[in-house]
Amino acid sequence: MTYQDQIARTASLIEGQGPAWAGIAPEAVARMRAQNRFQSGLDIARYTAGIMRRDMAAYDADPAAYTQSLGCWHGFIGQQKMIAVKKHFGTTKGRYLYLSGWMIAALRSDFGPLPDQSMHEKTSVPALIEELYTFLRQADARELGMMFRDLDAARAAGNEIEAQRLVHAIDAHETHVVPIIADIDAGFGNAEATYLLARKMIEAGACALQIENQVSDEKQCGHQDGKVTVPHEDFLAKVRACRY
Repeated sequence: MTYQDQIARTASLIEGQGPAWAGIAPEAVARMRAQNRFQSGLDIARYTAGIMRRDMAAYDADPAAYTQSLGCWHGFIGQQKMIAVKKHFGTTKGRYLYLSGWMIAALRSDFGPLPDQSMHEKTSVPALIEELYTFLRQADARELGMMFRDLDAARAAGNEIEAQRLVHAIDAHETHVVPIIADIDAGFGNAEATYLLARKMIEAGACALQIENQVSDEKQCGHQDGKVTVPHEDFLAKVRACRY
């Protein structure tokens, strides 16, 4: 729905509610809706999953069409990365965020800096996903807010051409919300525990989970020697837990 369509739809709704809603400005409502495009983490997960599927299909057709994932450990870091990417490249296409298990262990645990051995609280993972998307949505609200300000200024100056350009820019606005690839380590327990954590991560907005085939209690950095892996059937049970 375009910006003007949203204004017209809201005006019709307000008119049908009688005098009680007469003080509501339809354009203000349209602006708030534009700045709050995603209502929940699941909305984000569905949206970004579609992006990832299209990007995977493009890569299968042409390996040169790869994506880049930028590691981050705080919402502000992720926000500033995507603002910089969009400003420099003009788009966020092909750029994801990567939520690394070792970064969370080292920088986000209430127990202090920890090694990459699944010693941190599992709840810190979905909490960071939610934090990242909160900051990315704030970036959208900020950018759109500046467009609305410029639109008001153009109208006040009687510059209809600039006003129309800004309306088109609002309709074509590209969100800073990008896919997050989230590290679930070895699932933090058995298949049922993996399911519960995966569900929380997806509800927070993650569309892709990275899981390792290590024994959860003995999990360590995947780049190190001495890893203890689980039987294939146990690992597949965790993969299915993430999927369903």
